[in-house]
Amino acid sequence: MKQLIVTADDFGLCHEVNEAVIQAHTQGILTCASLMVGAKGTDEAIQLAKNHPTLKVGLHLVLVEGYSVLPKREIPDLVDENKRFSNHIVWSGIRYFFSPKLKKQIAKECEAQIQKFLEAGLKIDHLNSHNHLHIHPTISKIVLKLAKKYSIPAIRIPYGLFPFSFFLKRRLKQASILHNDHLLGLSETGRMGEETWLKLIPHIKEGVTEAYCHPATETTGVLKETMPRYCHREELEALLSPRVKESLDHHNIQRISFGDLS
Repeated sequence: MKQLIVTADDFGLCHEVNEAVIQAHTQGILTCASLMVGAKGTDEAIQLAKNHPTLKVGLHLVLVEGYSVLPKREIPDLVDENKRFSNHIVWSGIRYFFSPKLKKQIAKECEAQIQKFLEAGLKIDHLNSHNHLHIHPTISKIVLKLAKKYSIPAIRIPYGLFPFSFFLKRRLKQASILHNDHLLGLSETGRMGEETWLKLIPHIKEGVTEAYCHPATETTGVLKETMPRYCHREELEALLSPRVKESLDHHNIQRISFGDLS
C-alpha cells in the first residue's frame, strides 16, 4: 500500500503561513502541520488547530533561526537578548556537539517547547524540527528521551541527510517510535509547486512517504527575510491543485497522518 503524509512546516510562523495551512487542509491535500511554539503567529495557529480538529498537528522544534520559549536567563548560551537563536546552522551544530553546558540548555528548551504545545490543549501527532536539526547526534538523543517521556508517537526521518538519518532510524526502531519510510521535499525545499508534485507522485514507493512543504498566501515580512527564494504561494497552489489530487488518486495513494499509523 502507498500512503502519503502531507505536512506543512512552520505553522505558527506568521499569519500568511497559518492562513495557507488551513486553506490547504480544508480545500486541498494537506493532512498535517508542524507547529512552531515560539513564533509570532503561534497563538493564532493554536486556535486554528482547535477549530479544525481534522488537521493533525505536530511539534516543529526550533533551535536555530527562530525564537526560544524560555527566557535568556535560563538558556544564556543558546539565545541572544531577544531570545533569538543563531542563524548559523553549521556553527551551532558544532557548538551543540562539544559543549556539555549547551546540551543541558538544549534539553531544557526542547522540553519547554513540548510542554507549551501540550499546555495549549493540543495532542502531538508527530515531531520534527526546523532545518532538520533533530538528526544532530546530541539533539536526537535528547529528543528520543523526551518523546518517550511525553508519549510522542512519531518522528520524521529526513532521508538523504546520511549518515545522520541512518542513525536516527536505528534509534527510533530501538525506541519503538513510528516514522516515515520515505521523504519528499528535501531536495525540492521551497520549490514544491504543482509541476514538482506531478513529477514526484508517479515515483512514490510502497510504504509511508512524508511530503513536507512550506505554503503561505504570500512571501512577506519574516518569510521574505528568512526564506526569500521559497515559492510559498506556488506551494499553496500545488496543495490546492485538482491535477495533483487527481494524480494521487490515479496512483492509488492514500493520504494519512502520522496518527493513522498507530
